[in-house]
Amino acid sequence: MLPTIAEQTLADQQATEHLAASLARIARRGDIFALEGDLGSGKTVFARAFIRARGCVDEDVPSPTFTLLQVYEPSLPDACPIYHFDLYRLDAPDDAWELDIEDAFASAICLIEWPDRLGPLLPAHALSVRLRPGTAAEQRRIQLAGTTAWRQRLQETGLA
Repeated sequence: MLPTIAEQTLADQQATEHLAASLARIARRGDIFALEGDLGSGKTVFARAFIRARGCVDEDVPSPTFTLLQVYEPSLPDACPIYHFDLYRLDAPDDAWELDIEDAFASAICLIEWPDRLGPLLPAHALSVRLRPGTAAEQRRIQLAGTTAWRQRLQETGLA
C-alpha cells in the first residue's frame, strides 16, 4: 500500500470537482490516477471534472462502465489524450491488455476506476485517489497516496 500524502474532507460535489480540476492542471503524459471507492463514492464525478478541466468542456463524459474505456482528446495546447477506464466489469487483469492499456500508460494521462481489477498490472507510480463517504450526505473523505515523486509534486503545487 502506498503512503498517504494528503487527506481531507470535501464538503460537497463542487469541492470534489474543484480538487479534480486542481489535479488536472498538474497532470502530464504518463500520469496514472487510480480512482478507488465504492459504488456512488464520486469516482465518475471526479473523472468528469478532471476531463473537463483538461479542455474537454463540450464533451459528454459518461461513466465507461459498459465500454470499459473512453478516450478524450483535450483542446489545450500540447495536451495529450486522456484514457478513462472503468474496470468494474474486467474479469481478469490480463484482459486489460485488450484495451491497449500499456500504450495508454506510456502516451496518455490515465484515470482508472476500479484499479484493483488490474492487480499487479497497475504501475507503482500511480497516484491513488481514494474516495469515501463523509459524515454528511454530500461529503466525501479523500485520501491521496503515492510515491515520493507524487508527494513532491503535490507539495510544490500546494495540494498536499
